[in-house]
Amino acid sequence: MADHLEASVTLPSDPASVSAARNFVASALVEWGLPADAEMADTVRLVVSELTTNAVQHTLGQSPTFTVDLTLDRDERLRVGVTDSHPRFPKRLPAAVQQDNGRGMVIVRWLTTECGGRLDVRPTPEGGKTVCIELPWSVPARPVPAAGQQEP
Repeated sequence: MADHLEASVTLPSDPASVSAARNFVASALVEWGLPADAEMADTVRLVVSELTTNAVQHTLGQSPTFTVDLTLDRDERLRVGVTDSHPRFPKRLPAAVQQDNGRGMVIVRWLTTECGGRLDVRPTPEGGKTVCIELPWSVPARPVPAAGQQEP
């Protein structure tokens, strides 16, 4: 595999774009060798869903688009960033059990930490922000068929 892979998509800040972003990321990960059913793929899809939902819901119409960037360095670290043009950084909200929202960043932080990664939020030169996670890249090994058996 290459030392450095990148993929990026810019989508309108519309609820339908959350699914498009998730599908884009899933396709890129498969192309880079991560099986679609791998636990890491599920984690990244969930993180992208949460971050892009935030980009759509919490930019208050001040970000007409958002961008999802993926970077894989030396088959070691996967970075996923979601950038929008709204200047307000995400806040950790007190999430009551009855609330339907407010827990997205808590979920992202927990999933990232659970996978041995880190979460970062930084301003963009244009006045927006990028919420980025970095995870160790781990592609499950394919099982080796026993003698006399064929691969599935």
